[in-house]
Amino acid sequence: MTSKAAIFVDQAAFHRRDREATLAGRHLDSHPRAHAVASQASPCDELVIRAQPVAIAKPCRRKRLALSATILGSSMAFIDGSVVNVALPSIQSELGASIAAMQWVVNAYLLFLGALVLVGGAMGDKLGRRKVFIAGIAIFTVASAACGFAPGMSWLIAARAWQGVGAALLVPGSLAIIGAVFEGEERGRAIGTWAGVGAITSSLGPAAGGWLVDAFSWRAIFFLNLPLAAATIALAVASVPDSRNAAAPQTLDWPGAACTAAGLAALTFGLTEAPSRGFADPLVLGMIGAGVALLAAFVAIEAKSRDPMVPLDIFRSRDFSGANLVTLLLYFGLGGVLFFLPFTLIRAYGFSATQAGAAVLPMPLIIGLLSRFTGGLTSRFGARALLIVGPCVAGLGFAMLALPFVAGSYWAGFLPALVVLGLGMTITVAPLTTTVMASVGSERAGIASGINNAVARVASLLAIAVLGIVFVWSHDAALSARLDRLHLPQQSMRVLDADATSAAPSTPLARAQADAIADALRAVAALSAVCAWAAAGIAAATIRRKE
Repeated sequence: MTSKAAIFVDQAAFHRRDREATLAGRHLDSHPRAHAVASQASPCDELVIRAQPVAIAKPCRRKRLALSATILGSSMAFIDGSVVNVALPSIQSELGASIAAMQWVVNAYLLFLGALVLVGGAMGDKLGRRKVFIAGIAIFTVASAACGFAPGMSWLIAARAWQGVGAALLVPGSLAIIGAVFEGEERGRAIGTWAGVGAITSSLGPAAGGWLVDAFSWRAIFFLNLPLAAATIALAVASVPDSRNAAAPQTLDWPGAACTAAGLAALTFGLTEAPSRGFADPLVLGMIGAGVALLAAFVAIEAKSRDPMVPLDIFRSRDFSGANLVTLLLYFGLGGVLFFLPFTLIRAYGFSATQAGAAVLPMPLIIGLLSRFTGGLTSRFGARALLIVGPCVAGLGFAMLALPFVAGSYWAGFLPALVVLGLGMTITVAPLTTTVMASVGSERAGIASGINNAVARVASLLAIAVLGIVFVWSHDAALSARLDRLHLPQQSMRVLDADATSAAPSTPLARAQADAIADALRAVAALSAVCAWAAAGIAAATIRRKE
């Protein structure tokens, strides 16, 4: 999971010229105030808001209600992104899901959110931000109800995909509305309020979602979106002006979006099937090959498009390319660990869903509380230094999760690792935003931040698929070795697909199965640590020193 619930961009920011920005009276603040950061948000959310031109033609007369609408809309995405991972063992038990199907419950959502969010932002700019925002909420709500009523895994995965489509419209719309409604000091305060509430929902969401799973059912976490959506739509209709940008391109990059979605879907499917079929299987090879070919076609389409959703020339900036590689590697590790950690706590250590949700609370809490203070560190030491130190500290947190003593107890094992991981992410986010903004200039800050947020979301998508291979293969190898030592007959290597049990392991076989799951998490955490340290190395090699 990840990690993490939103990637956003208003594509109008691609094409806004300096002359238009001057006429609108809007320029990006080169030293934006630091605010709390929601752990489920993407790294450049605040920059997306600041890049929006104020809708002077349609001023908002009910700004507080408009802000409330955007907060509720974003909260649905934050809550959904943070609680589903906690509910996966319960979903697996009730619907008899395989480990691959559980991966798709999360990846179906991430796939369409990551592939369509850039076009979703452009649609709001062209057709009207309120109109597209409300449409996104409506799609998300209907899909949430479909998730709650899902009779089987196929239905649930399809509904989750539609949730991703809705999120790709509502999430960029919520940030664009804040930027269009507020300006000056009001904008800064609005960002602070939005970010503070996001930090709270990201922190408390997993524990609250776990309680809903334990007290009612996993279906309750999806039904929770229905009253939130009704309130959001009512507030949006009553208070948000339907602003748009007349200078926005008249054509949307649907070919690019379709190629991205198809390419990522094929690649993810092939990687997800690899643990059970093997890489030599024709279907696996075919899907991975098709995914790579479609993503290559996407690059060709963007190179020839008049209005590309990802202008390739932006990557000529070494700082921008380096910042995105840092984001890809760091959020790859974070997304994988946050997906497999709750599953391991419940299946291997006997945690309830509520306990598993509360167990990850320290990390988002640290990010939310301390992120407001890292802006000063960026000004003092420079973004490059912090983009080296932050991933190194995060890598240490991942490595601590990979150590055997973590299995001893939560307080002596998991908690210190999550605290260190939270500190590393906190150190990284602010300088990442600063680097993205400084690398391209204010006239392209919107697209730059949107691309970086998309990279963070795609990193989580790929992490669940790739690290799923590591998790399954490590589990099978560890279980096989333990069964040999116990002189027990080799059990099916599909133990991960069996129904989850809440009872603590008591028999030798049950303990062997639980220990194998714990070993698999350690393997995932170890690889995540390597990725984080590689991100630090890339930052050192690509990000320019502070002058």
